[in-house]
Amino acid sequence: MESRNRDITEGLDISGPVECVFHLASPASPADYLRFPVQTLKAGSAGTIHALELARKERARFVLASSSEVYGDPLEHPQPESYWGNVNPIGPRSPYDEAKRFAEAATAAYTRTYGVSTAIARLFNSYGPRMRPGDGRAIPTFITQALAGEPVTVTGNGRQTRSPCYVDDTIDGILALAASPHSGPVNIGSDHEMTVLQIATLILGITGSASPVRFIPLPADDPSRRRPDTSRARDLLGWQAAVKPEEGLKRTISWLASQHLRLSQPGLTDD
Repeated sequence: MESRNRDITEGLDISGPVECVFHLASPASPADYLRFPVQTLKAGSAGTIHALELARKERARFVLASSSEVYGDPLEHPQPESYWGNVNPIGPRSPYDEAKRFAEAATAAYTRTYGVSTAIARLFNSYGPRMRPGDGRAIPTFITQALAGEPVTVTGNGRQTRSPCYVDDTIDGILALAASPHSGPVNIGSDHEMTVLQIATLILGITGSASPVRFIPLPADDPSRRRPDTSRARDLLGWQAAVKPEEGLKRTISWLASQHLRLSQPGLTDD
């Protein structure tokens, strides 16, 4: 299979048959979309239109990787797909949140207007191997700090919740939605809700690190609660997250530990 790099905001021209267009192009870490707000908005707006146009031209199915961030700091808990969200449209997180909300609106409009077969997957707190050590999201940050013996920086009081979903489960959910006739939106995530402090403590336990926990200021508009209502995914797709947080974190820690060792020993290779 040929691999090509394209700037999705400049259009897509693919030769050969196209059966399905998966649109996952966007910065996903707050550290990235706070640093590149305009690029993030372009990926979700112009990039989505270009991807949808490709699907329309090729009569292909289109699958959008949306996000739990469309719910903002939710006033409903857990979050069902019917909930419209509580998003600050001009806050520092808005380039990502509103880009995803626009992408969903564009996807629905292409279905209504042109009959494109589309699906919207709302992904929740996906994690796993191959995340960048400096990604900026909680799990790789905590793991990297624990492995280095540095303080593990938990924002706020650590009571805000997340529902970590291991990457293998996320991929299985996206593919199940792509293979189905359903348009969604469908929440793809784990219903195993944990506080951020619980996640940090579990990582410290698995790594055996003596790193202390340091509490730092909470970022603006940081969601206080995050857990998907996954009944639609179970009922329509026969899908639910299977990997428990401890097992997923062990796999992620093992991979990041190998990167930590490689970085600390520049001469080390895979040969």
